[in-house]
Amino acid sequence: MGEDTVSFERTKAQIQQMVDQKIIPGASYAVMHGDQIETAQVGVAQIVPTVQPLWPHALYDLASVTKVIGTTTLAAQLMARGELAINRPIHDYLPAFENRQATILNFMTHTSGLSGYIPNRNALPAADLLTAIQKLPVSQANLNHRVVYTDLGLILTGLVIEKLVGEPIQTAITDRVIKPLGLPDATFTPEKAQCVPTVYSSTAGLLQGVVHDPKARVLGKHCGSAGLFASVEDLVVFAQFMLGQTSVPAVLDDATIASLYQDWTPNQQLRRSFGWNLWHASATRQPIIFHTGYTGTLYMLDRETQSALVFLANRVHPTAPNNAFLPARRRLIAAWVADTVTF
Repeated sequence: MGEDTVSFERTKAQIQQMVDQKIIPGASYAVMHGDQIETAQVGVAQIVPTVQPLWPHALYDLASVTKVIGTTTLAAQLMARGELAINRPIHDYLPAFENRQATILNFMTHTSGLSGYIPNRNALPAADLLTAIQKLPVSQANLNHRVVYTDLGLILTGLVIEKLVGEPIQTAITDRVIKPLGLPDATFTPEKAQCVPTVYSSTAGLLQGVVHDPKARVLGKHCGSAGLFASVEDLVVFAQFMLGQTSVPAVLDDATIASLYQDWTPNQQLRRSFGWNLWHASATRQPIIFHTGYTGTLYMLDRETQSALVFLANRVHPTAPNNAFLPARRRLIAAWVADTVTF
């Protein structure tokens, strides 16, 4: 075995254990180190109403990983071109949003202090939901000082992008990110048969090829926080781009990509990048960027060691919530970090 080869034994064992312990029905994954790429499927695609096997290029509901593949990349693209001023109040772009302090950067780092509850949120028509989101107040105590993760900030950033580019956010992501990168399978409008299903109930049946997130279902093509379906193969291509192994400056230039591997919060101490979460493996090295998705997706990129983890699972099948999944995912992250990071 060559000096530069990483076997990812801990990572693979943890994924297998998640299947063996029936925490997930199955997973499609890739482990990457330099030009070494290993992809695999373990377990099955579904267990009810019938057992169905997994297959290569299976599409998964990425849930919030949509945020980093799509909306974050597009926002960074517009920022780099001088078309999106991230330190301007979002009110400048969306006058219906009354607070005049919270900036685009606040929303992209989850430091906006956006608070409040929208009654009957999942039952509102799209236009009413978007109006209600823009009426939410900002907590002055949290603004700039605390990370409170919320889908709504990325939905609002998506609305800003729509104003700037003149088309729905999901259309813009397709045209300006997915197509130029040549992602082979990624789509907001998948064919049902190509998709690994999420939840199942005896009354509603199997949710397959339809986004699991209720807000994304309501907002459709205007949702910047969820809705993308993609395969392991798509995320491998995107990882090669984000690790600097390939260059597609029409999407992002390398300097912009490199800048994402650091803390972007207002005081640079709250451990969030621009759109991405940060994992600090040690104090002496560059952070790893990563993001998770409610449906069971995990995506980790380490530019320093040129390593990546693509983990796509259907945590919510057959039903959600799945409380055993979160500690198992933490063990998976720890296993992958131990496999790749030299302290």
